[in-house]
Amino acid sequence: MKTVAVDANPAARAVQTGTETYAREVGRRLPDQAPDLRFVFYASRPGDVSGVDFTVLPGRRLWSQLRLPRELWRRRSDLFFAPSHVVPFLTPGPALTVVHDLAFERFPAAYSRGAREYLRLTTRWAERRCSRLLTVSHATADDLVQLHGIRRERLTVVPLGGGEPPACSLTPEAAQRRLVELGIDRPFVLHVGRVEVRKNQVTALRAVERRPDLLLACAGPVADAAMAARLQSPRCRLLGRVAEADLEALYARAEALVFPSLYEGFGLPVLEAMRRGLPVVTAAVSSLPEIGGDAAVYVDDPRDAEAISQAIDRAIGQRARLRELGFVQAAKFTWDRTAAGVAAVIRELLS
Repeated sequence: MKTVAVDANPAARAVQTGTETYAREVGRRLPDQAPDLRFVFYASRPGDVSGVDFTVLPGRRLWSQLRLPRELWRRRSDLFFAPSHVVPFLTPGPALTVVHDLAFERFPAAYSRGAREYLRLTTRWAERRCSRLLTVSHATADDLVQLHGIRRERLTVVPLGGGEPPACSLTPEAAQRRLVELGIDRPFVLHVGRVEVRKNQVTALRAVERRPDLLLACAGPVADAAMAARLQSPRCRLLGRVAEADLEALYARAEALVFPSLYEGFGLPVLEAMRRGLPVVTAAVSSLPEIGGDAAVYVDDPRDAEAISQAIDRAIGQRARLRELGFVQAAKFTWDRTAAGVAAVIRELLS
């Protein structure tokens, strides 16, 4: 039986964003999708993920570049798989990784110089080191071709999941109680994601302020303090990172998801909203039209607050139609399909 070593460290992190969710959901499904292979999941800390038996290699600084490769050389596998783009410089044998986006190229000012240079170095190394690369959208594949000169035949697009039914649900009464606790006392539209320039919450707020009847609720950690300061408004509730039950309450009671991101490698909140019957307003940029299909209301320019305000009107007015289209669109994206696509590429490389 051939062995695949997996960098499962993102799946074991307490804070879960898009790449961590990817590592967790794909990792827990790979053994079932490829029972003919043996997967060894390495992490720097214990993790609580159903279906994943972590092999813990204690360490903190530069774990993926120092501690993990030492183990990979000691216990040689047939393939190394990194659900994020970081392939250790000293990895033995063949490797496969996933490039989620090239945001550091499209929006370099959103990153510190050190973070930007590290992302650029490790991405370029992964492109040299891996004979095949996985991407999560055709938009990211296009970026790799256009910005990094990667041959398209080396790329395989395997979209993320996220269109499954929610893990938990709340009664309308319970959802309303949670909203009151969060300080939301009138109709609102929702934004989900880190507070940073690329997510463009400031334009979403300017759109909401054109209407007399709505709040903007922003659920997500603050990555840019200056951006957060610009969101201080009686018409905005800056909630920070919220518990899963609170996020479900927000999705259940919002009028719409407003997601005018300037750039997304994929855009999980779009699927999460659609699966819960929430109309979506988003931008016709990067991967977002791939994810939303014909089930979202789009603006051509995500910096156009008036266009977003008008799109909110249309989305709320077409709620019933968008709800049904959203269910159909979201059902196309499941983590089982993602894991099956990853497993297929792993098998090709091992053969």
